Amino acid sequence: MKRVLQDERGMALGVAIFALVVVGALVAGAFFAGTQEQRVGENSRRSEQAFGIADGGLSETITGWSTNRQTLNVTPVYPGTPYTLPNTDSPGATGRYGGSVYKLNNELYLIDVTGRDKMTARTGGVIRGGAQQRLGMIVRIRPVQVGIGAALTTRGAVKLSGNAFVDGTDHIPAGWTTANCDTIGDSTKAGLRTPDSSDVSGAAGHLAGNPPVKRDPTISDSTFTNFGGVSYADLAAMADKQLSGGNYKTQPTLSGAQCNTTNPENWGDGLNRSAPCGSYFPIIHISGDATVNGVQGQGILLVDGDLSVQGSYEFFGVTIVRGHLKTAGGGATDAHFWGGVMAANVDLELNSLSGNATLNYSKCAIVQALQMTGSTAPLRSRGWAQLY
Repeated sequence: MKRVLQDERGMALGVAIFALVVVGALVAGAFFAGTQEQRVGENSRRSEQAFGIADGGLSETITGWSTNRQTLNVTPVYPGTPYTLPNTDSPGATGRYGGSVYKLNNELYLIDVTGRDKMTARTGGVIRGGAQQRLGMIVRIRPVQVGIGAALTTRGAVKLSGNAFVDGTDHIPAGWTTANCDTIGDSTKAGLRTPDSSDVSGAAGHLAGNPPVKRDPTISDSTFTNFGGVSYADLAAMADKQLSGGNYKTQPTLSGAQCNTTNPENWGDGLNRSAPCGSYFPIIHISGDATVNGVQGQGILLVDGDLSVQGSYEFFGVTIVRGHLKTAGGGATDAHFWGGVMAANVDLELNSLSGNATLNYSKCAIVQALQMTGSTAPLRSRGWAQLY
């Protein structure tokens, strides 16, 4: 047979080139897959970071509720314009958050927060390769459970004289409407609640309610220091006004057209609810004896010592006095107090109510004061949602 010669020169070069192509493809694929994994991981990290910033923004909004309480109280009910949460750096400067607070009613609010990681532009909210997450939380106003059971609750002796009158019938203060309270009207409370009714003198013609005088042997010092898990000290620490003992003439003041809440003697405007300070209900804490002689205030008044009310002063809301209460004269004023008064009489001193000093029980004033000064807490069920 004829021998056939085969020339295989150059085969190694072809195999080498083929191997290089295969290896290059494998390396390129590995690099591509690695890059994609890195990008997915980076995007996930940024998304989680934005989620944490948004969640932190919700917490910061709830924590700082008291700072913006005045503005939030006057925010119109949805679909009215919500309160705007300004863009704020997150703790650690890992990003920014901002959003809105929608008022659903006098007790419920929806906090809508968008968190952006640090890759987000600092100006204008323009995203530059960053991530954002949007969270919502429904919170409820958590008012202090004061436990007002009468127009006047006391531990010690009470003396009524002159034209003084303590009335447990529910009253609506002049100029207050259903727009000011979710619920208007209440069953009649006791005029005076005390552990020993024999300590009350001059009651005839000076007390009204159901009953006019209620004997309650459960009244003790804790009645005036423990309010449903919130202590008197806790409530005092929450106060918007921290004042020392002294003489005060309190009345609403303005800064331009806005209520001047920084004035220590501006305790709101209960006489003119449509005025700029009509929705301002501060917590006032006085660390000592105090005398007030005009004009008005509203909210929660805490007095560590004795409280003396002179002239035609009017207060709307809840008053808690650790010492004794003394009033003298009321002029043409319908009442010194609208709401509920608790005078602890720690030293069992005499409560003296004289002149035209009247205490009118008012559920509306109490509810408003507690709602407007309460802290917030998320709903226990379905209060949180991811809005994207």
